[in-house]
Amino acid sequence: MSSVYRKIKGGVTAPKGFIANAVSTGIKNPNADRLDMALIYSEVSCTAAGTFTTNRVKAAPVRVSQAHLRDADVRAILVNSGNANACTGVKGVKDARLTARIVGKKLGLKQSQVAVCSTGVIGLPMPMARIEPKLPDLVEGLERMKSLSVAQAIMTSDTTHKQIAVRVMIDGIPVKIGACAKGAGMINPHMATMLCFVTTDAKLSKAALSKCVTESVEGSFNRITIDGDMSTNDSVIVLANGESGAPAIKRQTKWCKMFQQALNFVMLEMAKSLVRDGERVTKFVTVNVRGARTFSDARKVAEAVANSSLVKSSWNGNDPNWGRIIHAVGYSKAMIREELIDIHIGGLAACIGGLEAKTKMDSLRKKVAADAFTIDINLNLCEGEYTIYSSDLSPEYVDFNRSEYAYWKQARKDGLTQQ
Repeated sequence: MSSVYRKIKGGVTAPKGFIANAVSTGIKNPNADRLDMALIYSEVSCTAAGTFTTNRVKAAPVRVSQAHLRDADVRAILVNSGNANACTGVKGVKDARLTARIVGKKLGLKQSQVAVCSTGVIGLPMPMARIEPKLPDLVEGLERMKSLSVAQAIMTSDTTHKQIAVRVMIDGIPVKIGACAKGAGMINPHMATMLCFVTTDAKLSKAALSKCVTESVEGSFNRITIDGDMSTNDSVIVLANGESGAPAIKRQTKWCKMFQQALNFVMLEMAKSLVRDGERVTKFVTVNVRGARTFSDARKVAEAVANSSLVKSSWNGNDPNWGRIIHAVGYSKAMIREELIDIHIGGLAACIGGLEAKTKMDSLRKKVAADAFTIDINLNLCEGEYTIYSSDLSPEYVDFNRSEYAYWKQARKDGLTQQ
């Protein structure tokens, strides 16, 4: 752990001035009692910043939240699991705005001060008849000790909740950062299929916070991949309310540098937790590329290797197949020279100068058999570097993703679809 920040207990309600709640609305199944709707709220004015999916098909809540973050003092985040509210047309946007309006009114806020996020099945309207009656209870139950409930409510195919909190000292005053996230499948760089909500009692201008968030997302959620797929709902939203009492954090200062390091750690830990919880995956793999001609080339190589189905399948089979790795390097469209490429697996040489190394296969196989290992690729051309976090591809992953749309049966009963 860095001397700059220290990990503490809690999640999004660890920072001062934030309260939260989660309820069951039966979005996916009216007979289930699992938490599926959550609310995070700052009791005082906030600055807010966020990043969203780069998919050109964007869910209704993404479009609504992007507009709200541009124009308003966002103080609340309303999020549901079980239905993505994506590809739902004008009705989807109306539903997202309606939930923001209802929650905003109960909180004494404008509709535009409530960000809205959703995750779940794509293509079905929201079951508003079950959601609307529960929104007052959601607001009335807000309290400090509900961060775990929020982390649980946003889960879909996740097998465990994901939350974290840290403390960093700014001018001698403790500043806290809390977060929760969800995501286990459809994970790809350039915003993966995930939601992450971060709260802090630090004080920053909107411009300063936006720059901090952009840097942290680039080093975390833009550097993970499970299956190379990108969703319609990916969102990272950060709220900063200044309740710590620490002085305002300004860019190009040591306090900003310390805050940035802490925020980077929080987001990277959340990003890694998504990969570790990949849908039925068994390996956490770090792919390091160095010696590239440019940063862009290093990124191309890392993403080609980390997204290769052949490479990922070999990892699942405990096969240290460096040939599949080097072939992915070759089609990455990066500048390379085959005779200069070195590949190490778990610190052991597998390929030197584009040729098989002398390391015994059994030794390499033991490295790949571990549940976490590193692939180091050196192109030996220049100084470009890039790291990405990935996983294997398992038969269980394929089987799990053959049966996602059981929800459509319930949707027919609700009259939301004729299919």
